[in-house]
Amino acid sequence: MADPTAPVKDIAQLAQQHGFTVGAAESLTGGAISSALAQGEGAADWYHGTVVSYHKTVKFDLLGVTPGPVITERCAIEMAQGATRVLEADAVVSTTGAGGPDEEEGHPPGTVYVGVMVRGEVTCSKLELDGDPEEIVQEATQRSLELLLEQLRAATG
Repeated sequence: MADPTAPVKDIAQLAQQHGFTVGAAESLTGGAISSALAQGEGAADWYHGTVVSYHKTVKFDLLGVTPGPVITERCAIEMAQGATRVLEADAVVSTTGAGGPDEEEGHPPGTVYVGVMVRGEVTCSKLELDGDPEEIVQEATQRSLELLLEQLRAATG
Protein backbone atom coordinates (compact mmCIF):
# COMPACT_ATOMS: atom_id res chain seq x y z
CA MET A 1 0.00 0.00 0.00
CA ALA A 2 1.28 3.45 -0.89
CA ASP A 3 2.15 5.93 1.83
CA PRO A 4 -0.89 8.23 2.23
CA THR A 5 1.37 11.05 3.41
CA ALA A 6 3.36 11.09 0.13
CA PRO A 7 1.04 13.57 -1.68
CA VAL A 8 0.96 15.70 1.48
CA LYS A 9 4.52 16.92 0.82
CA ASP A 10 3.37 18.52 -2.42
CA ILE A 11 0.07 19.70 -0.93
CA ALA A 12 2.01 21.47 1.84
CA GLN A 13 4.40 23.03 -0.64
CA LEU A 14 1.61 24.34 -2.88
CA ALA A 15 -0.40 25.60 0.09
CA GLN A 16 2.59 27.54 1.39
CA GLN A 17 3.67 28.87 -2.01
CA HIS A 18 0.20 29.98 -3.10
CA GLY A 19 -1.44 30.87 0.20
CA PHE A 20 -4.01 28.08 0.25
CA THR A 21 -5.73 27.00 3.43
CA VAL A 22 -6.72 23.34 3.39
CA GLY A 23 -9.38 21.24 5.11
CA ALA A 24 -11.41 18.07 4.76
CA ALA A 25 -14.84 16.57 5.35
CA GLU A 26 -14.60 12.85 5.96
CA SER A 27 -17.13 10.09 6.31
CA LEU A 28 -15.87 6.61 5.49
CA THR A 29 -12.20 7.61 5.93
CA GLY A 30 -13.00 8.57 9.53
CA GLY A 31 -10.15 11.04 10.07
CA ALA A 32 -7.40 9.29 8.10
CA ILE A 33 -7.10 12.22 5.69
CA SER A 34 -6.87 14.60 8.64
CA SER A 35 -4.10 12.54 10.17
CA ALA A 36 -2.12 12.64 6.92
CA LEU A 37 -2.61 16.39 6.37
CA ALA A 38 -1.63 17.22 9.94
CA GLN A 39 1.76 15.61 9.27
CA GLY A 40 2.50 18.02 6.42
CA GLU A 41 5.37 20.45 6.75
CA GLY A 42 4.19 23.73 8.25
CA ALA A 43 0.65 22.37 8.71
CA ALA A 44 -0.04 24.88 11.47
CA ASP A 45 0.11 27.60 8.81
CA TRP A 46 -2.11 26.07 6.11
CA TYR A 47 -4.16 23.18 7.52
CA HIS A 48 -7.45 24.38 9.04
CA GLY A 49 -8.88 21.03 10.13
CA THR A 50 -11.41 18.36 9.31
CA VAL A 51 -15.07 17.69 9.97
CA VAL A 52 -15.52 13.95 10.51
CA SER A 53 -19.16 13.55 9.56
CA TYR A 54 -19.50 9.81 9.88
CA HIS A 55 -23.20 9.91 10.76
CA LYS A 56 -25.58 11.33 8.18
CA THR A 57 -27.12 13.82 10.61
CA VAL A 58 -23.72 15.52 10.97
CA LYS A 59 -23.59 15.83 7.19
CA PHE A 60 -27.10 17.31 7.13
CA ASP A 61 -26.95 19.53 10.24
CA LEU A 62 -23.35 20.77 10.28
CA LEU A 63 -22.27 20.66 6.64
CA GLY A 64 -25.63 21.53 5.10
CA VAL A 65 -25.90 18.42 2.95
CA THR A 66 -29.38 17.95 1.48
CA PRO A 67 -31.12 15.15 3.42
CA GLY A 68 -31.32 11.91 1.48
CA PRO A 69 -28.90 9.22 0.36
CA VAL A 70 -25.30 9.97 1.34
CA ILE A 71 -23.35 7.72 -1.00
CA THR A 72 -23.73 10.07 -3.93
CA GLU A 73 -21.83 12.62 -5.96
CA ARG A 74 -24.20 15.31 -4.67
CA CYS A 75 -23.37 14.46 -1.07
CA ALA A 76 -19.60 14.57 -1.70
CA ILE A 77 -19.90 17.94 -3.42
CA GLU A 78 -22.13 19.40 -0.70
CA MET A 79 -19.78 18.05 2.00
CA ALA A 80 -16.86 19.86 0.33
CA GLN A 81 -18.89 23.05 0.00
CA GLY A 82 -20.05 22.87 3.62
CA ALA A 83 -16.58 22.20 4.97
CA THR A 84 -15.20 25.11 2.96
CA ARG A 85 -17.67 27.32 4.82
CA VAL A 86 -17.30 25.76 8.29
CA LEU A 87 -13.50 25.57 8.18
CA GLU A 88 -12.96 28.81 6.24
CA ALA A 89 -10.62 26.92 3.91
CA ASP A 90 -9.69 27.60 0.29
CA ALA A 91 -9.29 23.93 -0.60
CA VAL A 92 -11.28 21.01 0.80
CA VAL A 93 -11.44 17.30 0.02
CA SER A 94 -14.46 15.22 1.04
CA THR A 95 -15.15 11.49 1.16
CA THR A 96 -18.35 9.50 1.39
CA GLY A 97 -19.02 5.91 0.47
CA ALA A 98 -19.45 2.27 1.39
CA GLY A 99 -16.44 0.99 3.29
CA GLY A 100 -17.79 -2.52 3.75
CA PRO A 101 -17.96 -5.28 4.55
CA ASP A 102 -21.62 -5.01 3.53
CA GLU A 103 -23.49 -3.13 0.83
CA GLU A 104 -24.80 0.32 1.85
CA GLU A 105 -27.63 2.24 0.14
CA GLY A 106 -27.47 -0.33 -2.65
CA HIS A 107 -23.77 0.31 -3.29
CA PRO A 108 -21.15 -2.45 -3.05
CA PRO A 109 -18.25 -2.06 -0.62
CA GLY A 110 -15.55 0.11 -2.14
CA THR A 111 -17.90 2.62 -3.77
CA VAL A 112 -16.44 6.00 -2.82
CA TYR A 113 -17.21 9.55 -3.91
CA VAL A 114 -14.47 12.15 -3.47
CA GLY A 115 -15.35 15.82 -3.71
CA VAL A 116 -12.68 18.48 -4.09
CA MET A 117 -13.35 22.19 -3.90
CA VAL A 118 -10.54 24.65 -4.58
CA ARG A 119 -11.29 28.37 -4.46
CA GLY A 120 -14.88 27.90 -5.60
CA GLU A 121 -14.28 25.24 -8.27
CA VAL A 122 -15.69 21.84 -7.36
CA THR A 123 -15.10 18.39 -8.85
CA CYS A 124 -16.20 14.91 -7.87
CA SER A 125 -14.72 11.52 -8.65
CA LYS A 126 -16.27 8.10 -8.17
CA LEU A 127 -13.88 5.38 -7.03
CA GLU A 128 -14.57 1.66 -7.12
CA LEU A 129 -12.09 0.06 -4.72
CA ASP A 130 -11.46 -3.55 -3.73
CA GLY A 131 -10.45 -5.07 -0.42
CA ASP A 132 -11.53 -5.40 3.15
CA PRO A 133 -12.80 -2.31 5.03
CA GLU A 134 -9.31 -1.35 6.24
CA GLU A 135 -7.85 -1.61 2.74
CA ILE A 136 -10.72 0.41 1.30
CA VAL A 137 -10.16 3.20 3.83
CA GLN A 138 -6.41 3.23 3.15
CA GLU A 139 -6.87 3.35 -0.62
CA ALA A 140 -9.64 5.97 -0.38
CA THR A 141 -7.37 8.13 1.78
CA GLN A 142 -4.48 7.85 -0.68
CA ARG A 143 -6.61 8.51 -3.75
CA SER A 144 -8.42 11.44 -2.08
CA LEU A 145 -5.15 13.15 -1.25
CA GLU A 146 -3.95 12.60 -4.82
CA LEU A 147 -7.17 14.14 -6.17
CA LEU A 148 -6.78 17.15 -3.87
CA LEU A 149 -3.20 17.59 -5.06
CA GLU A 150 -4.30 17.34 -8.70
CA GLN A 151 -6.86 20.13 -8.22
CA LEU A 152 -4.41 22.32 -6.31
CA ARG A 153 -1.95 21.95 -9.19
CA ALA A 154 -4.69 22.82 -11.70
CA ALA A 155 -5.59 25.94 -9.70
CA THR A 156 -1.99 27.15 -9.67
CA GLY A 157 -1.38 26.70 -13.39
